[in-house]
Amino acid sequence: MNTPDTRLERTKNWLRQGVLPVVVIADLKQGLEIAEGLCAGGITQIEITLRTPVALQALGEIAKRFPEMNLSAGTVLTPAQFDQSADLGATLFISPGLTETLADHALKNGYAWVPGAATASEIMRGLELGFELLKFFPAMAAGGPKALAGITAPLAAARIVPTGGVTLENLPQWREIKAVQAVGGTWLTTGLDGVNNVAKVVEQRAALAMAAWNNTVLV
Repeated sequence: MNTPDTRLERTKNWLRQGVLPVVVIADLKQGLEIAEGLCAGGITQIEITLRTPVALQALGEIAKRFPEMNLSAGTVLTPAQFDQSADLGATLFISPGLTETLADHALKNGYAWVPGAATASEIMRGLELGFELLKFFPAMAAGGPKALAGITAPLAAARIVPTGGVTLENLPQWREIKAVQAVGGTWLTTGLDGVNNVAKVVEQRAALAMAAWNNTVLV
């Protein structure tokens, strides 16, 4: 197991690319193809949600085969999931909400944790506990870009990762909000069952996503 200081050190450059693919992996082979495509398309960060039986195995395999990939464990609901995913190579940990139990465990072990929040009060609570990077979730259901812009206007210290309903089409609206450090998106890796060349499709989606974030046009 890495030391807490090492884990924190490895997260310093997290989310600077602006787009965080949120992935539900049901098949290990497809998971590896997704990682290959993301890297080829210019995205070297991924959130692997701990929702499937193969999620932890996939996290570990991606860590071994794609050392350039920054690995995040998503849907972290228990202290044990922090520890298991950290041991396999995760350096960022993301949850849909904030609980005292998870906050205590993250602080005690030096984990770089991104708790979820949907209201000003929840964001303020996260800031009180020392978590300046928070996940706005579910982003569209919680009011979308307009709501987040209003909520964060008086909360200058908050850095936000909106997730839940973010698409390539509405990405520019989130990008305009000063508090948004990155967007979390499932659209990059959904609908791949039956696709012949998963890596190539994901590569193309990743390139388009980064172009949208960087305000460039691909032809």
